[in-house]
Amino acid sequence: MQKITPFLWFDGKAEEAMNFYTSIFADSKIESVTRYGEGGPGPRGAVMSGTFQLNGQSFMALNGGPQFTFSPAVSFFVNCETQEEIDELWEKLSEGGEPGRCGWLTDKFGLSWQIIPKILGELLQDKDAEKSARVMQAMLQMDKMDIEALKRAYEGSLN
Repeated sequence: MQKITPFLWFDGKAEEAMNFYTSIFADSKIESVTRYGEGGPGPRGAVMSGTFQLNGQSFMALNGGPQFTFSPAVSFFVNCETQEEIDELWEKLSEGGEPGRCGWLTDKFGLSWQIIPKILGELLQDKDAEKSARVMQAMLQMDKMDIEALKRAYEGSLN
């Protein structure tokens, strides 16, 4: 087991969320589910908590009730290799949620994600400050990241 595991608090939708997330990411699975029994604080048979993996990363989920909700102060950063990966994750994770600026989105459970191409960091850290500034300006105009548009900005091309 990994030393630090994200723990996600849901309001009755932990099982739905685990199924949703594991359907989107490769190398993902639900590992365990604990259900309420007789006399528990939740309805008998309802999911109390569960553990799951996304791309080999472990997570825990709890049906804790409405007291707490997610905010963009915590998000999951997904490092993407290709535009196809960005497009697929963006489409699936934003379904029922809200697209945001600069590669951010909020999914239907209120969890924030950053769907970011790996190359963005390389382009923004270039030694040529003008190139990096052009990439930053291009990125600030985007919702879903567009790798080719970032590369064009880096090269100084407007098309």
